[in-house]
Amino acid sequence: MSEQLPDVQADRPEVSVGLNQVGVTGVEKLVEIARDDKRPYVLMAEFEVFVDLPSWRKGADMSRNMEVVDETLEAAVEEPALRVEDVCGDAAERLLEKHDYTSRAEVRMEAEFVVKDETPATGLPTQGTVDIIAGATASEAGTREEVGARVTGMTVCPCSQRMMSQRAREKLLDLDVGREAVQEFLAEVPQAGHAQRGHATLTVESDGSPEVDLIDLVDVARDSMSARIYNLAKRPDEDHMTYQAHADAKFVEDCVRSMAEGVVTEFPDLPDEAVVSMKQSNDESIHQHNAHAERVAEVGTLREELGD
Repeated sequence: MSEQLPDVQADRPEVSVGLNQVGVTGVEKLVEIARDDKRPYVLMAEFEVFVDLPSWRKGADMSRNMEVVDETLEAAVEEPALRVEDVCGDAAERLLEKHDYTSRAEVRMEAEFVVKDETPATGLPTQGTVDIIAGATASEAGTREEVGARVTGMTVCPCSQRMMSQRAREKLLDLDVGREAVQEFLAEVPQAGHAQRGHATLTVESDGSPEVDLIDLVDVARDSMSARIYNLAKRPDEDHMTYQAHADAKFVEDCVRSMAEGVVTEFPDLPDEAVVSMKQSNDESIHQHNAHAERVAEVGTLREELGD
């Protein structure tokens, strides 16, 4: 009989310092999310799996972490109705059970998700992609789960638009167009402003699974910007998107505020203690830098600020 291989990870480290996260990243798995009376969503997901490590232990059991991930995802495929965040929650709880030295386990997941769209003016079918974000943290206090999405849209700068509106007003007045006619024209035809491609990230975290529908959450994030964008766009669609974006010009800060308002409006059943994370980054078209804004707050705090 061969000797049992030594468990080097269980040794005491030379430097006795505990670590918050030890684990594996870049784990790719095929996940099916079941839906009632419809074909399941099939996702190629990438996972990160972590546990905390006490100061008296040299390393974590990496092979055991991988075993737990494999077991959990195989079980998730067989479940009839499972949310993406529940996959992470199940895995985190299993990690906690299988590691007697850890007090906290964390699992995070990202996957590209195909959204079926219809072009805004011509009504043609098309498809787009969004990034689904899910995660869970398990501890003795319980399991907290998070779900959300990262989406792309279009924004228009209100500041540059106002300057162009002023230029148009002055020129029209120089051409002897009446002031009332100028005001009516500018109200009906929004003026140019520099456009940006915007990236909105919206997640909701709560004890257990958040009381939100993922598709509704995606819609809130997409509608927070000046206009939605589409992979297919005929000329009437381009005209529609351009007009809509310039008619609803928004700073990067305004997009975050729109997400906050959307969450409070669309998800009235969320508990006050649920945490909302909102981030907006815009790829600037007239600068080499990008614009960024974010807010993390409990739903109850947002309801107070919005007067709900």
